[in-house]
Formats: sequence, C-alpha cells, structure tokens
Amino acid sequence: MGRYWWSIEILDGPHSSAARWRDTYQETMVSAAVSFGAKEWSWHVFGWGVLFEIAFDSEETWPDFRALPAVQAALDAAPDPVNGLLIYPGRGGSAGRTVPRRPRPTAGAGAVPLPREEQRTRVTLATAEPAPTQAGVLV
Repeated sequence: MGRYWWSIEILDGPHSSAARWRDTYQETMVSAAVSFGAKEWSWHVFGWGVLFEIAFDSEETWPDFRALPAVQAALDAAPDPVNGLLIYPGRGGSAGRTVPRRPRPTAGAGAVPLPREEQRTRVTLATAEPAPTQAGVLV
C-alpha cells in the first residue's frame, strides 16, 4: 500500500514570517490531518519559509482534508496568500518522480576516466636466419 504525499509551502511575506504562521497553525493542521487519517507528516523550516509534508493512504482523502474550514482558514492566513502559498502533490518538489535519480558523474579530479577502445598491437614472429660463420665455425 503506497502513501499519497502532498506538500504545502508557506513563503515569508512582506510583513510576517512563515515560521510565525507555523507556530500559530501547526496544531490545527496536524490535528486536522490526523483526524482525516494522515499516516505521516513533517515540518521543515527553511530560510525562505516552511514546508508541511503530509501523507495519506488514499488519494481520495486529500480533497476532503483540503476542504475543511479550519485548513482553509489556516491557508488563507498565510503571510502572502497570493504569491507565498504553494500546494502540490509529492514530497518537497518531487511530485513527478517516485524513483531516485541516478547520480551524475563527478566533475573534476574525482571523475572516472571515460572507457577507451583497447589498442591492438600486431605481433609478427621473425624468421630465424643462421648466424654468419667463419670457416664453418659458428661465431
């Protein structure tokens, strides 16, 4: 059974910080999420704002959670509700990718050299010639 993650980003506003918003509405958001069956949630604080990640067992639970009056009121109270409120599926910007990305090659001294074609050398056997002789004696 997979988890359906949603992310809510609250950015700092011109007159108020997202950290203050979190202090005010954290209990409301978490209690509403738990009452609607959230299995996991986490808060992340950044220099630009806060991120609330929430996971449900069912995809159909999110619209019901989002429609709660307490949740709507909390989101409407964001420091910048027009440009500072981002809601999207997935965790922290990874909405479209469920498999981790392959690592990129290391740049600089830690890079692995590119594979090169083997250099083939042609070996030929020499023919043996008798050594020069002096009056029938080998020198």
